[in-house]
Parts: sequence; structure tokens; C-alpha cells
Amino acid sequence: MIIITGGTGFIGSNLAAGLEAHGCTDIVICDTLGTGEKWRNIAKREIRDIVHPDRLFDYLETHKDKIEAIFHMGAISATTERDADIIVETNVVLSRRLWKWCGKHKKRMIYASSAATYGDGQAGFDDVQTSEGLKELLPLNAYGWSKHVFDRRVARVLMTKSEPIPPQWAGLKFFNVYGPNEYHKEDQMSVICKLYPQVRAGAAAKLFKSYHPDYEDGGQLRDFVYVKDIVDVMIWLYENPDKSGLFNVGTGAARS
Repeated sequence: MIIITGGTGFIGSNLAAGLEAHGCTDIVICDTLGTGEKWRNIAKREIRDIVHPDRLFDYLETHKDKIEAIFHMGAISATTERDADIIVETNVVLSRRLWKWCGKHKKRMIYASSAATYGDGQAGFDDVQTSEGLKELLPLNAYGWSKHVFDRRVARVLMTKSEPIPPQWAGLKFFNVYGPNEYHKEDQMSVICKLYPQVRAGAAAKLFKSYHPDYEDGGQLRDFVYVKDIVDVMIWLYENPDKSGLFNVGTGAARS
């Protein structure tokens, strides 16, 4: 059994499709659906169960003998979210609880970190996983900071061995992901998703003003990665349980 938190969201729903195509049919989705149409993201999937986040740990305990791995994609991912308490509860506290549960029960955990942990990039983009290396990074918003808090906590646990560690763990620093199933994200959709309808209709793509002297307006650089490519990375990790670490997941393009 595989658990996907945030399984009806953009990345989570694409991961569910990828795992199903890979032959995994015992998939459990953990997410909230609300009153929108996020359910359409998993409408074609073969799903064992759909679990509300409030009932997740009861479900884990009940099915712990069957669970093989948890893909923790659930998060408050809006970079504009101002309520830091909500961000911490979801992105830090829940992640810590899942990590400790996976360590205790010897289950694999692959989780979504973010390239937002790098801030403005002045400290570079090396995906180090040591406490010394991570402390040099300075995220620019509460979302990036919350992901960084958990990455640093993982680094401290690995260094001190103060608690059981999952038999496989991977923190994935996703860069700017784009692809299908973004529609529900509204203003948080990728730039590519926002611009595509304009370009397809024959309109000029409206780019951003630059506030950096080294770049002209519209000349800023971003690393964009297609969602199915990052799904391939996660499936590769699933197939290689001996691989653990904190990894960048992007195309390698320059970013500013």
C-alpha cells in the first residue's frame, strides 16, 4: 500500500497516475476536496481509499502492516499565504509527525521540499543535506522557510541519530513545476500555465518587470520542470529503496 498526502493536488494527482501506470494499484489518497472540482484530478484513478487529513494517523495505525511507503506531497504551497501558524501546522508539524511514524514503523518516506528554500539564490543551489550547509540558506517567504525548517530538522536527526530514521527517505527540492492538473491553483498556477492560453490565442505573452540590474525586463531566468519528469524521479526512488538524501529536482537551467 502506498499513501499519497496531497493526492488530489497538482503533483500528488500526477504521482497517483504515474504509480498506477507503473502497476501500483493499492494507492490511498489523503487530502481535502472542499467544494471545488479538485476531485476531477483523480477521477480516472484506481484508488483503494480516500482519507481526510484529520483521520490520517488513525488510518496509518489501522493499516500499518500493509503500508510500504508514504509520498508526502501535501502542503500549504502558496507563497503568498500570510498565516504562518497554518503553514507551520501543515508543512512542519505534520511532516514531523509523519517522519517519526515512518521511523518508528520502518516505512519509507519521500517528501516534497522546495527550491524556495534557496531564497534569492545568493548562497547557491547546492542540494547539501548537512546542518552546516543548510544553515546558510535564507528563504524569502513563510512557505520556503517552513520547508527549510523541516529539511534542517531532518539533517539534525541524521547527525545526532536521536530518533529512528525511515529505512528510505528523500526530500525533493522541486523547482518550478508545470503541467496538467494545475487549474485549481488559481493565482498560484505556474507561469507557463498562465501564459499558454494567451499565446495560443495569438496574444503577446506579458512578462515580468526586472528589479535586478543584471537582467532586462523579461530577462529573468527560472528553472522549469515538467510534472511528469518529477513523477519519474519519484518512481525511480520508489524502485531504488537504497537511495536516500535531499535532492534538487529541476532541469538545471539558470535561475535568478
